[in-house]
Amino acid sequence: MKVMKFGGTSVGTPQRMKEVAQLVTKSGEPVFVVLSAMSGTTNSLVEISDYLYKKNPDGANEVINMLERKYERHVQELYTSEETQAQTRDFLREEFSYLRSFTKELFTSFEEKSIVAQGEIISTNMFVNYMKEQGTKAVLLNALDFMRTDKNAEPDPVYIKEKLAAAMQGHSQEQGEEPVQVFVTQGFICRNAYGEIDNLQRGGSDYTASLVGAALNAEEIQIWTDIDGMHNNDPRVVEKTQPVHQLQFEEAAELAYFGAKILHPTCVQPAKYAGIPVRLLNTMQPDAEGTTISNQTEYGKIKAVAAKDNITAIKIKSSRMLLATGFLRKVFEIFESYQTPIDMVCTSEVGVSMSIDNSAHLGEIMDELKKYGTVTVDTGMCIICVVGDLDWSNIGFETRVMDAMKDVPVRMISYGGSNYNISFLIREEDKRRALQSLSDHLFK
Repeated sequence: MKVMKFGGTSVGTPQRMKEVAQLVTKSGEPVFVVLSAMSGTTNSLVEISDYLYKKNPDGANEVINMLERKYERHVQELYTSEETQAQTRDFLREEFSYLRSFTKELFTSFEEKSIVAQGEIISTNMFVNYMKEQGTKAVLLNALDFMRTDKNAEPDPVYIKEKLAAAMQGHSQEQGEEPVQVFVTQGFICRNAYGEIDNLQRGGSDYTASLVGAALNAEEIQIWTDIDGMHNNDPRVVEKTQPVHQLQFEEAAELAYFGAKILHPTCVQPAKYAGIPVRLLNTMQPDAEGTTISNQTEYGKIKAVAAKDNITAIKIKSSRMLLATGFLRKVFEIFESYQTPIDMVCTSEVGVSMSIDNSAHLGEIMDELKKYGTVTVDTGMCIICVVGDLDWSNIGFETRVMDAMKDVPVRMISYGGSNYNISFLIREEDKRRALQSLSDHLFK
């Protein structure tokens, strides 16, 4: 069985939802579909929550009414039979009554998560109703019945596998009945270890698809968006970029972390550990090859370049560091105490330089670091990441990359921490020039 995930833009209008239904049934084989909320819906639900936090029920009701009118139009455009229209209207009436019930009660983060979850619940119910109207045997499985995180807010794979199997078994084919063609569930949403409605946060619906694929030992996990896979450079900056047709999981994670927004770096980990390939496909060009991510490595090949903006570089220089044990531990503990991840690290005998992408606690971090040495900060920086088979035994690969960067001032270089990545820290104003030069030297 294949798992197919469709994002918010892919189901953003009734017409798009119809196109997704055609993609789902095209092969004629049973599939498992994971859907996001229709585009714009989650933003509206967050806005409703914001009004309720501010104790403004009138503002919340106004957004609820506007969203309800939008879905009323969707019902008219999506369905042809009066019976399905009436059934869906009844469901939506209950949904919006549920949303209005929050305007009369105490509002906390628990209620907010319940509100935000309704976007996926609405989209999946509407989609399954459409599939049934078209004569497809489709079954809706509520993600809240099997998708759960543990006390560390990490997915619980044993629980997910067990409960998902039980949910699907409940719809197994009876003798003489048609088999289920399409299973559908909500992406993003789950329950936490205490049974409360929560969400997967990182990677959202992509994470759900990866977890479901691993639980089912799926043949393949397909992530459908409006982009034809990962490109070998940033198409917003560099002209004539090309899709990368094959990536190793580590390569994809590096690209995602350093700027390729099509995929969250952690969401494909369950698929990686289960050895299930992930394909990135385009709903606007369904016949395009897209990008396949697997555990297979294409040896001796540089694949792509990505960039990450809004980076801050911090250097701490201290003569006391020379041969001092525990110095780096003290430095890193400061960043840990302010929950600030570090991107790049370079060390010397008397100093250490680091880069961060979250400067919310920069002032406090600098104050703490000054206890151990002289601190300097560079803002407005950018990390350029080159990804591919960059094992140190591939003689000359790093030279090709360095040659492309010869006219760009480089603040830091990171090489050797991964077999798949060379990273450069440069000024944001040099980003366009660096990306173009790397494309010219590596891909043309």
